[in-house]
Amino acid sequence: MNRRLCIGILGGGQLARMSAFQAYRLGFDIAILEKHKNSPAGQLTENEFVGWVNDEDVLKRFTDKSDIITLENEFIDSSYLSKIENMGKRVIPSSKTISLIQDKFIQKSTLRKKKIPVADFIEVSFNSSYEEIKKSLSGKFILKSRIMGYDGYGNASVKNEKELITGFEKLKSRNSKLYAEKLISFDKELAVMVVRTAKEIKVYPVVETIHKNHILHIVKAPADLEKRIINNAKEIAVEAVKAVKGFGIFGIELFIEGKNILVNEMAPRPHNSGHYTIEACITSQFENHIRSVLNLPLGSTEMVKPYSVMINLLGKKDGPGVVENYSEVLSEPDVHLHIYGKEKSRIGRKMGHITLTGNNLNSIYRKVKKLEAIIKI
Repeated sequence: MNRRLCIGILGGGQLARMSAFQAYRLGFDIAILEKHKNSPAGQLTENEFVGWVNDEDVLKRFTDKSDIITLENEFIDSSYLSKIENMGKRVIPSSKTISLIQDKFIQKSTLRKKKIPVADFIEVSFNSSYEEIKKSLSGKFILKSRIMGYDGYGNASVKNEKELITGFEKLKSRNSKLYAEKLISFDKELAVMVVRTAKEIKVYPVVETIHKNHILHIVKAPADLEKRIINNAKEIAVEAVKAVKGFGIFGIELFIEGKNILVNEMAPRPHNSGHYTIEACITSQFENHIRSVLNLPLGSTEMVKPYSVMINLLGKKDGPGVVENYSEVLSEPDVHLHIYGKEKSRIGRKMGHITLTGNNLNSIYRKVKKLEAIIKI
């Protein structure tokens, strides 16, 4: 090959943007396919293809430009990934893996079949009764869309018949297929990144995640747990990746309930809970994402300092996606500020994140909360 290898990414949001930075640092090119022009990742490359996978012409041009293809999220129908594979291009993760993950009911069924611990769940329809579901799951439950569920979208908590009807109304516009899952009274929410190639598997620290309105808000690394629980969480995460025949990088979300660890869900891509790794680990999740796609040796996942805290910067108002007070935020000399380049801000939209690393968890947690409070986006 007499040109630089080009990695195609399906999707142009912040995950693709941060992956692209690492690809360029390693000397590779990037192609982006996104539905609209000037996406956060599309801003970085002349190989920006506007359209989507259901447009045969743009998909072919994007595929022809790319030597290997990966993706930013798991919501692309696996049949389109299979189509790309049939064009002679490798996709990481594969269409087979995505087919086992993108439908959450199939994902949970696959994990349970491999004896990986998950909450009790059942398939339901819009004709299912409240008493029927409640009896099967022994109490309170969450109604979930099988596909296109993220950041709380596609979920509805149900405690009575009225809430079930409301949940049906909420979710029917997203997807016609539903399932119900037993409500878990967890003690903590955890997450761990796993990266896998044909030759090796590496695991990042287990972190504690704190959510705000169903959106990941704060990540504390590492989680303050017994070593036994940490090791168990890592083992479960690795087995979950193997269960879906996964290669590349995966984010595994977990619940801890007493001494039990349950897999909540998994994502076949870089994950919000792993953003702290950019500064806090020897090799970030994004660099190892690029390495794993190309089946290159993986970098160390060890932390460079004892602690790190990452906080998502969620839009505080509707308007232009620009920071109004850089000087105030950057007056903290240790802050690592990431702004995603989104043109529009909306209340609750992920506009960027802040990371701090250090030797004292409480100290950096206080600092990061203070910085989040003062930034204006």
